[in-house]
Amino acid sequence: MTPSPSRSGAPLDPRLTAAFAEVPVVASVVGTQPLRQFLTAPAKVCILASFAVGQLPQVVPTLGRAGKTVFVNVDSSPGLAQDRGALEFIKNMGAHGVVSTRLSLIEKGRPLGLLTMMKVFVTDRSNLRRSTDAISRGAPDLVEIMPAPIIARMSAQAQRAMSPSVAAGFVETPADVALALALGSAAAATSDPRLWNLRRDQLPPVPPAALKRPAPPQE
Repeated sequence: MTPSPSRSGAPLDPRLTAAFAEVPVVASVVGTQPLRQFLTAPAKVCILASFAVGQLPQVVPTLGRAGKTVFVNVDSSPGLAQDRGALEFIKNMGAHGVVSTRLSLIEKGRPLGLLTMMKVFVTDRSNLRRSTDAISRGAPDLVEIMPAPIIARMSAQAQRAMSPSVAAGFVETPADVALALALGSAAAATSDPRLWNLRRDQLPPVPPAALKRPAPPQE
């Protein structure tokens, strides 16, 4: 399988390339209730969200022993500080990476050896420009683009600036996953446990019309 190129021309981290090889889905595990389903699902990568800081030292090692690649959403972990100390805490408990909307945390994560995933909400063209600037400065390993349907409205140039990417938000069906991949994302993220079992050979075909991108705006 050919690794996806990043913004700097480097390949997608080998751990992520291998993890997405069979199941190109990131499990958004919100709270403890879905943990058991994720542990038994073939999906290999997860984002832990809404886990209190006291829960993480038990949950993260358990997932690691199960062969899962674990990202912790720093922004949505009650009790977890927004600083380097929090990232060191996450690293020391065995997590592989962090997710944040904050450029400062993304920049601090890489020197610690953590994978970084920058979360961006694309709501309009000016927001898109600000997001691509922050991504260029932070150089995260992955960009979580929300909401996923906006990717079809982005130019190919804008999406390249945000790659490698994970499409997230309104990913509800196998067709949504297939479209995200066809548009260039490395994977799609969803909290729906049914999609944590979706293998590449089960993806439905994508209609050619769905891949048409909008014409660039007139200056």
